[in-house]
Amino acid sequence: MKQIDLEEGRPDVATAMSRLNNRIYQARATGDRACKIIHGYGSTGKGGAIKSACLSELRGYKRRGLIKDFCPGDKFGPFSEDGRRMVAAFPELNRDRDWARMNDGITVVLFK
Repeated sequence: MKQIDLEEGRPDVATAMSRLNNRIYQARATGDRACKIIHGYGSTGKGGAIKSACLSELRGYKRRGLIKDFCPGDKFGPFSEDGRRMVAAFPELNRDRDWARMNDGITVVLFK
């Protein structure tokens, strides 16, 4: 699964969101079925600004039909309905190394 690293180079939120937008469009254009976004959890222990902005952007992408679905890493596992829904749509996801690890620093995205 393709990875989109929003933390690389320690960007500000605007730069990270621009990177997210560009990479989502690239992944869709190349026919990828899913991608993993690495946004980190933030150094405050409350969740980072990039993570919050990323999840907000993904909600908008889903509403506009640009992506099929997404699942934050803390729900990406067999005990979450979100995780089960993702694997039902794309079974190979349960072989990902972050499956069932409750990794708050990632989000998995499914494309249409």
